[in-house]
Amino acid sequence: MPITVLVVEDERDIAALVRYHVEKAGFRCLEAGDGAAALRLAREARPDVVVLDLLLPGLDGLEVCRRLRRDPATAGLPVIMLTARGEEVDRVVGLEVGADDYVVKPFSPRELIARIKAVLRRSREPGEARVTRVGELTVDESRHHVAVEGRAVELTAKEFGLLVALVRAAGRVLSRDQLLDTVWGYANAAEIESRTVDVHVRRLREKLGPAARRIVTVKGAGYRLDDAE
Repeated sequence: MPITVLVVEDERDIAALVRYHVEKAGFRCLEAGDGAAALRLAREARPDVVVLDLLLPGLDGLEVCRRLRRDPATAGLPVIMLTARGEEVDRVVGLEVGADDYVVKPFSPRELIARIKAVLRRSREPGEARVTRVGELTVDESRHHVAVEGRAVELTAKEFGLLVALVRAAGRVLSRDQLLDTVWGYANAAEIESRTVDVHVRRLREKLGPAARRIVTVKGAGYRLDDAE
């Protein structure tokens, strides 16, 4: 079955441009012109990745992303935000509500396809049959399951990938660029893209509760997982 990309864009010219390049790359393309249609297609067609415009009629892209993340059936679906807005705050808000990546209009079709391939590659990598326990934290890679003090914690695909990267580093410090390369699939990031890591670390800490203390910020270096009791 071909990989399916759901393109959510209300501007027909842009939607047609994205469709052309998505299909040229060998993917199947579905289209939605508003937020409600996007949510329906995401649940019914189960695409492999969503390219989601920020400014949509009715439900905007931020609210669509929030609802995708709240629904267990679509919580792990990779989302790339497509936006014409240039301010950093708009992009950071998109990442905070669960987007995995973003592309700013006007965009290079080649860059968009590269980003799609990167999130697909990371989301489809098989987990090792491995369970790691660090104090009150349990990470089961093969089952994509995380628990804190025995209680399950629901994470997005990128949050889980970030936690697994820190667990596998076994206490070593990972820089933001290393995490971007490992979890997101691209390195040599610009400053805003480095902020992507910070945003996801903050969200991950919020979900881990008492285990949040184990993710340590090393000033000027990056992050590490603390296994001290």
